[in-house]
Amino acid sequence: MMIDERWLFYLAPLVFVVVIHLLLRRRSERKSLALLSEARASGLDEPTSLHPLIDPVLCIGCGACVRACPEGDVLGLIRGKSHLVAPSECIGHGACRAACPVGAITLVFGTERRGVELPHVGPDFQTNVPGLYIAGELGGMGLIRNAIEQGQQAMGEIAGRLKQGRRDRSLDADVIVVGAGPAGISASLAAKVAGLRAVTLEQEVLGGTVSHYPRGKLVMTAPAVLPGYGKMKFREVGKETLLDFWKEVIARVGLKIDYGERVEALERADHGFTVRTPVRTLRAAAVLLAIGRRGTPRRLDVPGEDLSKVVYRLIDPRQYAGRDVLVVGGGDSALEAAATLVEETDARVTLAYRGAGFARAKAKNRSRVDAAHAAGRLGLKMETEVRRIDPETVELERAGQVDRLANDTVIICAGGVLPTDFLRSVGVEIEIRRGR
Repeated sequence: MMIDERWLFYLAPLVFVVVIHLLLRRRSERKSLALLSEARASGLDEPTSLHPLIDPVLCIGCGACVRACPEGDVLGLIRGKSHLVAPSECIGHGACRAACPVGAITLVFGTERRGVELPHVGPDFQTNVPGLYIAGELGGMGLIRNAIEQGQQAMGEIAGRLKQGRRDRSLDADVIVVGAGPAGISASLAAKVAGLRAVTLEQEVLGGTVSHYPRGKLVMTAPAVLPGYGKMKFREVGKETLLDFWKEVIARVGLKIDYGERVEALERADHGFTVRTPVRTLRAAAVLLAIGRRGTPRRLDVPGEDLSKVVYRLIDPRQYAGRDVLVVGGGDSALEAAATLVEETDARVTLAYRGAGFARAKAKNRSRVDAAHAAGRLGLKMETEVRRIDPETVELERAGQVDRLANDTVIICAGGVLPTDFLRSVGVEIEIRRGR
């Protein structure tokens, strides 16, 4: 039986396209398997925030979710199904769920192996404590766009509740907003638009968690709308540009934020709540907590830690040029700080960690540290504890041996303390989410 040559003319390009498609798909799958294997080997195979749960029965392997993720190689196709191949890189955009044509993706908190502690928050952003609201990262929504939206939505709920009753003008404020990050700024602007008397407290500086990101870090991948101002039109923006934009917005609308006021106590009262800071006591009908999940740095509790040369985050590497710097910690923030100092300044940097290796850090940060150490630019002190910090030196101990280093600055990157005890003290219920 002879095959008409005309059929070959049409079939040949089709076969070529199919073969190329299969080869590219196989290469993509090998890359996804390598990423997943690397994540498991590094102990980074558990997501830390809101993340997609993919139903393999419903998934048709179209790859729409993979292409939709703005964070890069977070999702991948393996054996024709979508998988979360870089779990620790997922920050809960939700673009994957929106892109899935068959509804195979659900966004959840926590996993069966690793539960996530979250405060009980209702659909109106109110906790089980009447009048106490939570928005943004503390409630599990770390994405800037989502935090901005939650801040204004929560304030809308507060405004609606207060307008239903009789507002007590003898109070210091209708609502106290705690935190001046994305959720807190958005909520404060919404309060101004709604005509509420609001006091905004921030224990550090404008931007909350964003202000602590490394210099030049891209911090936003989706536009958002700010109450009383309008649309934030940029899709990708550096940390500094975003902070400058917020300063401009705050100046234009005349928003007042009280910086350097840490909330030391929050108590329920007949009028609503009493909030105590180091400088004053405030009374308000409602409180919105828009603070980070790790807003209070974890301390080493060693002599000398209260010296002014001790900090807990690297913000601007340039201020440490030419100095003797000790970075303490073994996670991504510590490795990023040490590598950035070496790469961008002439600081003499030592990285100290109590563990034997950096298993919990991302591969790219481990590579940066290894390269800096191999080049003789970064000193490594593994299985080492900080014992004492003095004005001009720091004392380290390893296997019973004490070493004293010249030192101008100590940067402690030991994580943060979850505010669960603070929340429980007010009566907020804490839930452990395991894939819900």
